[in-house]
Amino acid sequence: MKLILFFLLLIVGFVALIKGADWFVDGSAGLARIFKVPGVIIGLTVVAMGTSAPELAVSTAAAISGSNEIALSNVVGSNLFNLLMVLGICAIIHKVPVDEIIIKRDFPLCIGMTIVTLLLTCGATIFGGKLPSLAMADEAGEVKRYIGIILLVVFIVYIIYLIIDARKHPAEVEDDVKALPVWKCIVLILVGIALIVGGGEAVVYSAKEIARAFGMSETLIGLTIVAFGTSLPELVTSIVAAKKGETGLAVGNVIGSDIFNLLLILGVSSAIHPIAVNTASLYDLTLLIIVSIITYIFTIKDRAIKRPEGIIMVLLYVADIIFAAVR
Repeated sequence: MKLILFFLLLIVGFVALIKGADWFVDGSAGLARIFKVPGVIIGLTVVAMGTSAPELAVSTAAAISGSNEIALSNVVGSNLFNLLMVLGICAIIHKVPVDEIIIKRDFPLCIGMTIVTLLLTCGATIFGGKLPSLAMADEAGEVKRYIGIILLVVFIVYIIYLIIDARKHPAEVEDDVKALPVWKCIVLILVGIALIVGGGEAVVYSAKEIARAFGMSETLIGLTIVAFGTSLPELVTSIVAAKKGETGLAVGNVIGSDIFNLLLILGVSSAIHPIAVNTASLYDLTLLIIVSIITYIFTIKDRAIKRPEGIIMVLLYVADIIFAAVR
């Protein structure tokens, strides 16, 4: 009987996610048209913040309680999923054009800050030439409070720059597109976020219980279902945005979420309480940098991510999950 209820909760969660993403994209796109803000900027800010809300809430609560050891793994895992699965699946469904601004500014910032985070946290281990065994959980470094403060300062400067840039370069609004009233856009965004967060929580909870009922281990559940569930808002929102032709929102959501995760979520978590970095996280951070560079090469090749590249990205994520499970 309980299993049936969990399956029903799973279905309800997915419905809430899809409908919430639909309204969220409509409200965000409408807001962009009203204030003549490019869709890519809305994707990098409003949409990215909304879809990263679950990660922010969980990481902040964990940091306050002093048990935020998994904060770095959450950020790295979420960013890997966003880059490979979210962009990959969107590209398989429909070719995803990438805005020139993201290629020149936002993507390099994301890669650069990931490299800086790796060097600041694990620099001594890397340059010491004595990497511990991958199978061991030896401490490889620490995300100290000052690193968190640096990440937060960069985040604030980045957001201020986006706002100033949006004011300098207002987007052209098509005359034949009927604009929604501001209040309706705000309601759609708020209700959409609530459904996305609530739906995501329902999917993760029910999926974990179903997996336990079928005898899956906690580790495997964490590597698959939980990782998928926490990034489900980004996945659903980007797919809906791509289908509606709002490609600026789709790509902006992914890159924006990755920047939010790295600068805001990791910054807040480590500023509240330093985060110990183990050997596995060191290798995962390095893998994230490699994956980011590969994805960046795909975007600059034709200023778009096509179906064959999307398939490669999804296969890379599957390979990473298998590697992590074996490890």
